[in-house]
Amino acid sequence: MELRMRKYVLAGCASVLALAGSAALAQEEAPNHNPTVIAAAPATNGPGQASPWAYSGKQGIGSAFEAYKDYQFSDKAATGTVSKVWFSLAEGVVTETMYGRIHEAQIRELQIAVTGAGWTAFERTDTTSHVEYIHTDAAGRPLSPAYRLTNTDKQGRFVIIKDVFTDPDHQSLMVRVTVKALKGPVTPYVILDPSMANTSGDDEGHANVTNLQAWQGNVALNLSASVPFKKATVGYTGVSDGIKELTASQSLGELHSSADQKGNIVLVGQLSTVSKAATFDLAVGFGATTEAASAESAATLKTGYAKVLANYNGEGAKVGWEDYLASLSELKSLIPVSEDNGKLLYASALALKVQEDHTSAGAMIASLSNPWGDTVTTDVSSTGYKAVWPRDFYQVSMALAALGDRETPVAAFRYLPTVQVKATTPGNTGATGWFMQKAHVDGTPEWVGVQLDQTAMPILLGERLEQLGLISKAELLSSYQTMLKPAADFLKEGGTVGLDWNHATITPPYSQQERWEEQEGHSPSTTAAVIAGLTAAADIATQAGDKESAKLYSEKAGDYSEKLEQRLFTTSGKVRGEDKPASYFLRISRSEDANAPGSQDSRNGRPALSSDLMVDAGFLELVRYGVRPADDKEITASLAVIDDQTLPENLRVRYDFHFPGTDVTVPGFRRYGNDGYGEGTEGGNYGPMSPDQRGRVWPIFTGERGHYELALDSLKPGGATDGDIAAIRGTYVKGMELFANEGLMIPEQVFDGVGSKTAHDYTVGEGTDSATPLAWSHAEYVKLLRSVRDRQVWDRNPATYARFSDKVKD
Repeated sequence: MELRMRKYVLAGCASVLALAGSAALAQEEAPNHNPTVIAAAPATNGPGQASPWAYSGKQGIGSAFEAYKDYQFSDKAATGTVSKVWFSLAEGVVTETMYGRIHEAQIRELQIAVTGAGWTAFERTDTTSHVEYIHTDAAGRPLSPAYRLTNTDKQGRFVIIKDVFTDPDHQSLMVRVTVKALKGPVTPYVILDPSMANTSGDDEGHANVTNLQAWQGNVALNLSASVPFKKATVGYTGVSDGIKELTASQSLGELHSSADQKGNIVLVGQLSTVSKAATFDLAVGFGATTEAASAESAATLKTGYAKVLANYNGEGAKVGWEDYLASLSELKSLIPVSEDNGKLLYASALALKVQEDHTSAGAMIASLSNPWGDTVTTDVSSTGYKAVWPRDFYQVSMALAALGDRETPVAAFRYLPTVQVKATTPGNTGATGWFMQKAHVDGTPEWVGVQLDQTAMPILLGERLEQLGLISKAELLSSYQTMLKPAADFLKEGGTVGLDWNHATITPPYSQQERWEEQEGHSPSTTAAVIAGLTAAADIATQAGDKESAKLYSEKAGDYSEKLEQRLFTTSGKVRGEDKPASYFLRISRSEDANAPGSQDSRNGRPALSSDLMVDAGFLELVRYGVRPADDKEITASLAVIDDQTLPENLRVRYDFHFPGTDVTVPGFRRYGNDGYGEGTEGGNYGPMSPDQRGRVWPIFTGERGHYELALDSLKPGGATDGDIAAIRGTYVKGMELFANEGLMIPEQVFDGVGSKTAHDYTVGEGTDSATPLAWSHAEYVKLLRSVRDRQVWDRNPATYARFSDKVKD
């Protein structure tokens, strides 16, 4: 996503500047680059050792489908009781499992350990994992986010098969486990590592042969099995949890029925020895108390595996995931433009909808993961990527609209006032109309930097939904008065912010942060969104009878466009060397003169460099939104630099990928040269800040380039040819499909082959530990399919294109 910087609280101190032209109007020292508004005291681990979150390269994610009633979640909707449980899978085990709000993890990890004659093995470290969807159509396209994990012992002693999904009618997670003994009897153990209230610490617990329980404050969980445990224990992580004894002697040692001192606990239940094969069901219920949680898990076990799964899938009369997919009017028509017969398309539709909170309708998060989670301790509650960024939010809303979802984009649009800064926003003493950088799904501010593209995108979304007939003109004009006009006014005039640490004066189109949340200045991608947003606002204002505002918005959009190249297109760039000046769009400029753009700040461990040394492909957003035609000479000159793979390694952006079994060359792109938002080239994970950190290739840019190539081909007399479309499909659509993992999850970043493969031993093109799946990645793929089918860029703003791009510049 855009982060890019999204690492909770970042080390280092950054200057927050607001400039008008080259004159500094304000300067303020912020305690961190993206400091969080929410401060929470660390939870205590008690006698236990601290734990990290789980690996963020997820094999799958899931939750029940919940229908709306009047565009809100309700127990009276067609799906009945609203389930508020989400799960993720990584390295063959159940990882962060949320209950309540979508960011509130209650389980860190749930796995099976197996003992035999003189040995102990754990699923996550000692097996090879394979994932597949349980419920598919005849062509293998997934029909629900229910998964089967097949974990095979690396030494061939056992196989564990697990089916994982949630109960749509109760607050519970269901896991069917089959253990097969291949070389003699084995004994399975259920190991539950809770993270109640979204931290590892401050938990209490009980264990007996029928219930494994944990709680903190007003949230509790209960794990029950379809057969009683032979033994059960609860202890403190790394101290008295029984894992050391289990590993050393294939026995739990001393058993403990309770952990009454708050801390980081682990619960373990021993099952019967398996001679050949055995199957048992686990149900983890959640509630306000252990009694309520126990009732939820008991209800799920009573309903039984087959019926719970059928209800989750939406088979028969029950409304579920099949019904959601059937409601997507454009879904089937997009299958022919995919290269995998629609498998990733269907998985993307599911993944996008799964990542919506079930309390605040339309609140869609960036990813159901914590980036670099397996090296980030959980003693302080944090959302990770499980929060709302209006930028990612816009991408997802537009993708769902492209699929023919007629309800979620509307709910999303109606949700947006929740994350807009108003006079009534708690603690706000400054400008209004802009949208928060990052917020909890309930609207609680988390990061409060100003990113102008995130204020423009809600305007673009509103106009597009009205054009598609998803909202009425009356609703659009009503939202103009209450939400869109304040946003447009901020894009036109800016203002002095007054929220938490942020008291900067913003003078558009100079943004406090660009789309990667790391630098201030003029940015091609931000400016593109702002021009398109103001142009759309002018259209809406005209329809609302606000002629004065329409004129001002239109004039300001024209002014930003007229000065674009002056501010951002250098004719003396040094990215190819001091003796090889080149012409190209800059990533960021801090002046009115692109040939004297200043330097960028040190970020993510990477040192500051002159702005003309750091290039990215953000200028392609000018084409996407219609601000410049695809054959604009400045655009094509800049592409030549982006595509130059002879640039110095740290400044290089493009990397071509080849995958086994295919002869396709897939263009891949980093966010920008000198990017440090990624694992270290010497083997370390992201953070603490170090000079060897390296931002890797992001699959979304393969989709962005595909959109550009379509826009370019569309300029031909008669438009893009069948051959053009086939080439785009064969390179860019296929490329994004190849970047997806076995569970059809598209990562945020993939390994580019530079430096260490890290402890995860990455192959080139494999998703890293940053975040998988990334909602934006799936959204970009879906939008590319829709654009290819329509032979026109889906995100293009018609009014912007008509004004600025429907003729070649002189």
